Amino acid sequence: MTGPLVPFREIVLKVHSRCDLACDHCYVYEHADQSWRTRPKTISDEVIFRTARRLAEHAKTHALPSVSVILHGGEPLLAGPARLRRICEELTAAFEGVAELDLRIHTNGLQLSPRYLDLFSEYDVKVGISLDGDREANDRHRRFADGRSSHPLVLKAVELLRQERYRHLNLGLLCTIDIENDPRAVLDALVELDPPLIDFLLPHATWDEPPSRPDGSRTAYADWLLAVFDRWQEQGRPVPVRLFSSVLSTLSGGPSLTESLGLAPTDLVVVETDGQLEQVDSLKSAYEGAAATGFDVFTHAFDEVAAHPGVRARQLGLDGVSETCRSCPVVRSCGGGLYTHRYKSVGAVDPTLLFDHPSVYCDDLKALVLGIEERTAASVVPPAVAEPVELAVAQQDLTRTMLALLHSDLDGRGGDHWAAAWELAATFEGSEEGSRGLDEALAHPYARSWLHDALSAVHEERPGAGRIAWRLSSYVAAAAVLAGLDLAVPVAYRDGTLALPGLGALRIDGPEAGTVGVRATEDGFLVRRAGDGGHSSFERRIVRGGEAGRGWLPVRRLGGGAPGSAGDSGPGPAPGSAPDWVLDDLDPYRGCFTARPAAGLRPDEAGRLSAALGSAWARIVRRAPRYAAEMADGLTTLTPLTGLPPGEPSVGRHGYGALGIRPDESAGQWPLTLVRGFRRAKLRALLDVTDLYAADGSWEHRMPWREEPVPLSRLLAETYERVALGAFESHYLDGVPQALETLERAAELTVSGKQVLDLMRKEI
Repeated sequence: MTGPLVPFREIVLKVHSRCDLACDHCYVYEHADQSWRTRPKTISDEVIFRTARRLAEHAKTHALPSVSVILHGGEPLLAGPARLRRICEELTAAFEGVAELDLRIHTNGLQLSPRYLDLFSEYDVKVGISLDGDREANDRHRRFADGRSSHPLVLKAVELLRQERYRHLNLGLLCTIDIENDPRAVLDALVELDPPLIDFLLPHATWDEPPSRPDGSRTAYADWLLAVFDRWQEQGRPVPVRLFSSVLSTLSGGPSLTESLGLAPTDLVVVETDGQLEQVDSLKSAYEGAAATGFDVFTHAFDEVAAHPGVRARQLGLDGVSETCRSCPVVRSCGGGLYTHRYKSVGAVDPTLLFDHPSVYCDDLKALVLGIEERTAASVVPPAVAEPVELAVAQQDLTRTMLALLHSDLDGRGGDHWAAAWELAATFEGSEEGSRGLDEALAHPYARSWLHDALSAVHEERPGAGRIAWRLSSYVAAAAVLAGLDLAVPVAYRDGTLALPGLGALRIDGPEAGTVGVRATEDGFLVRRAGDGGHSSFERRIVRGGEAGRGWLPVRRLGGGAPGSAGDSGPGPAPGSAPDWVLDDLDPYRGCFTARPAAGLRPDEAGRLSAALGSAWARIVRRAPRYAAEMADGLTTLTPLTGLPPGEPSVGRHGYGALGIRPDESAGQWPLTLVRGFRRAKLRALLDVTDLYAADGSWEHRMPWREEPVPLSRLLAETYERVALGAFESHYLDGVPQALETLERAAELTVSGKQVLDLMRKEI
């Protein structure tokens, strides 16, 4: 199997093929592939020119915004300042007007001097230095051929990079792990140098040449790294460590941050000093010629290399790892390990399967990922996962963030009306009443539907995008009314109707679109428009909680129960009536469900619905008071929809707290419908604020109650529902323990997802 053609975004350019150190762990000189012996010592002008042109052509073909070129060796500084300048000149000229060029150099630092750094500053070449820790650790492997220590010269290079005039070039330190070194001392020595980044690398090894394990421990490298991690935590994470940051990212559902871990396809190619194009350098540890492609910069385009079977094999993601790895719960984080470390020739019959094995560091990688997860889960999982109050706060923060983003993206296109509404909203934050009123108005679940529409309109440059954004004034006016603030808010209306979120809709006589003033009164609010353009003035006084009339349709409130004592049933909401839920059949943005909004309910229909919900609520409080308490706080709005199947509520695409319902649901079905809908709404809200899983659809899982395999997202959603529904009908719990076990073994779950899993176990 081969993967898709992935363009190269990172190129390792070998500018010198010899080195001034004799490191005994070097994959170039000490491992299986000895092709360096036949390479030119220094890259030629012709190879530089051809590489620059081929690479710029590749970037242009694939419209790459940027390309990284890493000057490498051997020891690249041995090429000398003049040769390095020529390389920088050619690459810079070739990329002019094509893509951004990110130049880097990786060196042992021995030759580094102000002469080199002034050149690198001229072309913005970032510098990374290899250093394995303190003197004892570094001298274990990084010595001159005559045995002399390289440590003092490396420190001198690092100190030079720390000077203010060169600090912007500092990429950080790369440390190859040796488990015989003291892990805490190694970290302390590296941190003391104040690098912008530390990168720990496992020494290159294969199943044919396994890594050294002096004590025989199968997790010796994980134990060493976890000791470093613990020290790093103790110090307050003073410096980013790429390996740890990558694991923490993938545990939370994010991407891998290093080629040595994770499932992201490789996008790296190597250009040797003679112009040969090769695969990733570490393959030289496997066998002679493992990195070769047979291509060169003189006669082949980079696309030809990208199509090479060996390159594409490393672009398969999950399909490119062994069967053992695909069924491992940490594979998203470790990615099967570095491709080179999977090599095993012993017993191989099919040469295409030489790398179809777990990493030789498999046990270490698993122990490392699980160890970091165990140490950080409590701090990584957002409070919103376990605390309903925190979930509401996180949802409010998300709405506020979207509002700020809309303001930024409008960039003046909202005109004076937007500016006035934004300024008023800002003034509300200056008082406790105003801030609370604005929070309450923006907590209306369809605020997010409006924000999504407004942001999409701006990004798509739709005509009238600014007018869509004007609905902010309706939320500001609603906030003023809710807070009882005595000020006039100019509000834009359209289609002849003023829709105030959470309050109701008022028919405006006269023009179909325009602006009215809304001012809070002691018992409600006043809507007024001065006469202009031949239209008479308009004025209407609205009493909050009053009846409909004269073009005014208030949102209805169902029930009125509040959290409190539930008698014999324990703590929770009172069973006498449904909570004070809003029946919103008016909001112009309520069409965010899978089914269409129904027309407004007649008073008698609303009355029957309220009675049915009151009866259902009494049963929910009796059977599941804990769920009832959470629903009373978290579910705020019910919207009638048409075309819903019986017992199947709909959850809006945006905004926590809203549920689309079938208004004529049968009486016996209502408790299950409400609980099912709330669980769906809560899971959607959690997914808004944290990743519960990643790589969904990469695996399929069996559900105990269905035949067909499904992605993890569906298994999690149905299990989450059934756990709650089991409080009413026990058969819903059939198969749930098995489903939880399947979820626990799944690679897709993040640390937040595992927390949800633990909470479900406690619910049962």
